[in-house]
Amino acid sequence: MMPVDTIFSEKRKKADFVFNEEVVNVFSDMIKRSAPGYPMIVEQIGRFAPLFAEDNATIYDLGCSLGAVSNALRHSIRTENTKIIAVDNSAPMIEKATQFFKLQDQVHDGLIPIELKQADIRHIDFDPAAIVVLNLTLQFIEPAERLALLTKIRKALLPTGALFLSEKIYFDDADEQSVLDDMHLAFKRANGYSELEIAQKREAIENVMRIDSFAIHKARLHEAGFTRVYQWFQCLNFISIVALP
Repeated sequence: MMPVDTIFSEKRKKADFVFNEEVVNVFSDMIKRSAPGYPMIVEQIGRFAPLFAEDNATIYDLGCSLGAVSNALRHSIRTENTKIIAVDNSAPMIEKATQFFKLQDQVHDGLIPIELKQADIRHIDFDPAAIVVLNLTLQFIEPAERLALLTKIRKALLPTGALFLSEKIYFDDADEQSVLDDMHLAFKRANGYSELEIAQKREAIENVMRIDSFAIHKARLHEAGFTRVYQWFQCLNFISIVALP
């Protein structure tokens, strides 16, 4: 049974949100109850990825958390001499993801290999890549460092490769922002979160997760060298983009 997220159910001392063992233990429940459309984003990235996968190329899942996207990719891609490198800076995330994939390999034959790394994605060296995924990850990178990371990714991508970028966004229109923010709150309430949980989580994460508008994402991706930037998914204030060289 999936552990239930009750981290903010009682009054806590204010502290910035951290992907520590406490969060990792309930992360699967937390993300599904907090991020509208998350399961569909993961599922569809798995379905779309074979359009861009190539033999003899690496796939990167950056900010892989527990490996949901990597798992979807492993079950959909059948190219030769391909591996996934899944990276996260949280040691508890990598530890739990490693346990998960060991069990997966005991049950399933023929899945492409995966290498899990605890590292800062800003400082890794990329091999030639067919696919790179940043699924709700870039928003945790300092805004001033986002362009440099995206530029490194663009340089590593093969001409037929793709970047999948999913993010929570804000809207330039104040009324649209207000309405969709209220709808997101309703989504959380419908998933069982109390007003205290919602308020404390928002307070904890506000200095850690700095979000952009779609227009900012698109302009930055073009500046990084991507020529085609398409939003393929939106659920409330969460979107997913495919960016092509």
